[in-house]
Amino acid sequence: MKKYSEAFFGFDTAKNKHAVAIADSGRDGEVRYFGEIDSSPATVAKVLGKLSARYAELHICYEARPTGYGLYRQVKALGHHCTVVAPSLIPRKPGDRVKTNRRDAVTLARLFRAGELTSVWVPDPVHEAVRDLVRAREVAAADLRKKRQQLLSLLLRHGRNFTGAPIGAWRIGAGSPIRGSSTRRNSSPSKTPSTQSRMPPHVCAGSTSSSSQSCRAGRWRR
Repeated sequence: MKKYSEAFFGFDTAKNKHAVAIADSGRDGEVRYFGEIDSSPATVAKVLGKLSARYAELHICYEARPTGYGLYRQVKALGHHCTVVAPSLIPRKPGDRVKTNRRDAVTLARLFRAGELTSVWVPDPVHEAVRDLVRAREVAAADLRKKRQQLLSLLLRHGRNFTGAPIGAWRIGAGSPIRGSSTRRNSSPSKTPSTQSRMPPHVCAGSTSSSSQSCRAGRWRR
C-alpha cells in the first residue's frame, strides 16, 4: 500500500459516534467522508492505527464540546497531532444553515488543511479538575442564593420578617427561625413549600414530586 506524507482529519465528536472526514495534503488533495466510528477509546485507537499505516503524519482536529479533552489526550498519547478548535470562530458561509455530522466533519477537515481554524488552549488534567471544582462551587453558590431568597420570601408572605444573620437562617435547631416558622399551624397548601424551601436541592426534587401528586389528588382548594 502506498504511504502518503500526511493527511488532515476532521472529527465531529458526539457521545456515542464520531463522524470522520479526511483531507489529503496539497491544494488539490481530495476531501472525502470517511464514515462514523464508535467513540470508545479502543475503536479510536484501532482506526488511527489503520490510518497511520497509510499516512506518515496524522493531523486531527475537532470542536471544543462537552465531550471534553479525552480524545485530544488519547491522540497525543498515540503520537499524532491534534488540535481542538473554537466553534465560534469557524468560518461559515452566509445562509448555510444545513447542519449534519457528515457536513461538519468534511468542513472541519477542509478548513483545517487550509489553516483557517483557531485552536483553543487545552488544560492538563490538574487544571481541568480545578476548573470543574470552581464551576461546581459557582453552581452550588447560585443554588444557595436561590433557596435563601425563596425561604425569605416565604417567611415574608407569612408575616415573618427575618433580620438575623444569613448563615443562622440555615441552621436547623430549636431556636432557629426556620424551626420557629415551621411550628406555626397552617392548613394551607403553603405548608409543604415551606418545608421544601429549607431542604437541599436533591431532596427538593422528590418533595416537589410529592407536592404535585397531592395537588392532583385535590387535597387543597383555592
